[in-house]
Amino acid sequence: MSKPFKRYLVTSALPYANGPVHIGHLAGVYIPSDIYTRYLRLKGYDVISVCGSDEHGVPITIKARKEGVTPQQIVDRYHQLIKSSFEGLGMSFDIYSRTSSKTHAATASEFFRKLYDEGKFIERTSEQYYDEETQTFLADRYIVGTCPRCGNDRAYGDQCEKCGSTLSPDELISPHSAVSGSVPVKRATKHWYLPLDQYEGFLREWILEGHKEWKTNVYGQCKSWLDGGLQPRAVSRDLDWGIPVPVEGAEGKVLYVWFDAPIGYISATKDLTPDWEKYWKDEETKMVHFIGKDNIVFHCIVFPSMLKAHGGYILPENVPANEFLNLEGEKISTSRNWAVWLHEYLADFPGKEDVLRYVLCANAPETKDNDFTWKDFQARNNNELVAVLGNFVNRALVLTHKYFDGTVPACGALTDYDRETLRELSGAKEALENNIENYRFREALKEAMNIARLGNKYLADTEPWKLIKTDPERVKTILNIALQITANLSIAIEPFMPFSAKKIVGMLQAGPFGWEKLGSTDLLAAGHRIGEAVLLFEKIEDDVIQRQLDKLAATKAANASAEAAQHVEDQKETTTFDDFQKMDIRVSTILAAEKVAKTKKLLKLTVDTGIDKREIVSGIAEYYTPEELVGKQVLVLVNLEPRELKGILSRGMILMAQDASGKLRLLQPDDQTNPGATVG
Repeated sequence: MSKPFKRYLVTSALPYANGPVHIGHLAGVYIPSDIYTRYLRLKGYDVISVCGSDEHGVPITIKARKEGVTPQQIVDRYHQLIKSSFEGLGMSFDIYSRTSSKTHAATASEFFRKLYDEGKFIERTSEQYYDEETQTFLADRYIVGTCPRCGNDRAYGDQCEKCGSTLSPDELISPHSAVSGSVPVKRATKHWYLPLDQYEGFLREWILEGHKEWKTNVYGQCKSWLDGGLQPRAVSRDLDWGIPVPVEGAEGKVLYVWFDAPIGYISATKDLTPDWEKYWKDEETKMVHFIGKDNIVFHCIVFPSMLKAHGGYILPENVPANEFLNLEGEKISTSRNWAVWLHEYLADFPGKEDVLRYVLCANAPETKDNDFTWKDFQARNNNELVAVLGNFVNRALVLTHKYFDGTVPACGALTDYDRETLRELSGAKEALENNIENYRFREALKEAMNIARLGNKYLADTEPWKLIKTDPERVKTILNIALQITANLSIAIEPFMPFSAKKIVGMLQAGPFGWEKLGSTDLLAAGHRIGEAVLLFEKIEDDVIQRQLDKLAATKAANASAEAAQHVEDQKETTTFDDFQKMDIRVSTILAAEKVAKTKKLLKLTVDTGIDKREIVSGIAEYYTPEELVGKQVLVLVNLEPRELKGILSRGMILMAQDASGKLRLLQPDDQTNPGATVG
């Protein structure tokens, strides 16, 4: 590391307590944070890792209102779910706190009050939307209308989730209250603002000049914000859920969640240790924020400005934000339930915590958005964890038990190949350190896995199972080296796969070993007895993966159905009964069906209308095969003007409806009906 530090403070973005944690959160924030923290601990550094639930803000009140419960009940439910899910995955936070705690309320209030008393805020009165029915000011999320960019009629006052545009309530077409459905009015309200524009000079020097080593995605976004010019940002809002603004005359106003939430790192540290100030106020502490890219502006622009305004606090040394993880080619969406939820994964895949940790790190969106697929998850487990890591460890231990009764054999004379292998092993430490300390966790994981690949290659090349009959002394050396590689593996993989590292240590009946031992060739002494070999990983079969794909397919179908229900076409112009009577709709039976040559969508149907037998061309080949249509009864508009299609005179129209998935479905009588029966 370029600059020596006495201690480390690692923060992980506070997950929002209105829903569970999903794989996007894990890949973007929490697994990188845990890898880094575990690595620092292995090196023996003084490090604390803090996190907690972000429990204030509008979405929580929206969810509570929908469910008919209190916001506190919502956050209590999800705080516990998130906390237990993190524990299940092996997250090693020193504390998992929450922003509804008394410590946090006091810390955030004191922080605000100091800035207020020192005149660091601007007071402004502005016109904001007000719901007269419920007598409340409406947060941006409580205002719904039509997006001016894409025409989505369910856009929010801060964002259109269909096209992704950032919006303001004033931009919405035909805005209405999401609470009562009424048309809101503008009403004057007073708020306090942090004048970010006053901190531009400081931020430019601190980030653009002082931290050119930051990841390009982080540095670039910061530069873009600064070049665009910063504006004062409100630190309070009209809401009945949150930390009250600690100023006289501020009834009905709370601290804005973006101001409140990052202070949660400080309050969590306070709850953890009475020595909290040395982690927050001593320049010999290195603070690192792990966040997703949607939080870059808050952690690199807003929170540092808050800390600067307050005075006395250190600033982060790095903010290694990741990009987004998609799921099966689509953006993860909590509102659409398009996600792999951590608590569900832990229930569906017991004992496979490290498989998820491995896959999400190996496929981490470090420099660009990446995609999680269940097929890739299966392939990485079967082809890498089982076939490479698990296979090597198992072979090394099984052969030791088979040939030397589970006792570590002595290492004899080394061959040139032995020395080459051990040199490669000793180089792993530097490569791992370089990658982890520069937040390249994906590359670091590759280096750790290369140790297992090295071990497999060593055993494959030396073939101890062949030599045991002719040169048992040579086999002793081979298996000693194989076991030393295994012990090294337990160190190298611990930050990434702690459960598996613990299993290896248990099987070896030695260790755990400190990071300084990585690369050593004497971790296991000759004569040491090892335990029985157990499988580190097991193959995941196709049916297991199919169940997960089926679950996603069901989610997609449910979403399509819900969306279709919300997008019912408007009623057409009023027609007369006499006009309706002009339509001659008859129950008909399909007698024959065949594809129309040189077309993808058209079928030629021969139908018995009760009047006659005729041919109708219908564009339903994507949804029905000719075979499954024969014998079906359908409704036919028989007096539609005939039309020639692909050389076939089509006389009539098969009546159909489009379902939520876009599939056309036949309209049919409930029971068998005589062809020719009229509808109307």
